[in-house]
Amino acid sequence: MTDNSAPLAIRRRGLMLVLSSPSGAGKSTIARNLLENDHGFELSVSVTTRPRRASEIEGVHYHFHTRREFDVMRDSDQLLEWAEVHGNFYATPRAPAEKAMAEGRDMLFDIDWQGAEQLREKIRGDIVSIFILPPSMAELKVRLQRRAEDSAATIATRLANARNEIEHWREYDYVVVNRDLDVAFAQVRAIVAAERLRRDRNPGLFEFVSGLLDEKID
Repeated sequence: MTDNSAPLAIRRRGLMLVLSSPSGAGKSTIARNLLENDHGFELSVSVTTRPRRASEIEGVHYHFHTRREFDVMRDSDQLLEWAEVHGNFYATPRAPAEKAMAEGRDMLFDIDWQGAEQLREKIRGDIVSIFILPPSMAELKVRLQRRAEDSAATIATRLANARNEIEHWREYDYVVVNRDLDVAFAQVRAIVAAERLRRDRNPGLFEFVSGLLDEKID
């Protein structure tokens, strides 16, 4: 008798989920919620030269490095992608990402449009990209101010750069407008669920269907 309660173990490729947005639009919150609610993902912890905020933990939110250390990593090909944002450098370490993909695990990337562009150039077939938009520029300013972690000058810089970042929305597979965090999060989860079911992401289906067709029934 077949046990219909047991999950089907169909082999599939891991996916690389890229979340991008202007600062304050909610991508980091959505990423954190996704990691807490979907244990199939692990976070690609970025490298940055930006000073650590009081609420941030080394190795959890970012790997914090000096500009000199960053240059050494970049020049020795230890970075999968890198970009300069708001006067600071950010990058994705190569080794953890390549290991996750080789093992068929899903990885989450909280990166800007420049990093997303570099990833697409190198590994387009594994990328699923989502751009998170704010409902308005006025609301984006309110959210940045409410965060209370940046100076007025830094907030002004982030708002000035936001328009340029938003112009890249067409380069993404999906776009989610974050009017309400719960709704936006549900939309991201729906995208992930659908992408995991794509036929071309599930090579194990060939074996499964072959076995299905060969199955003898009474």
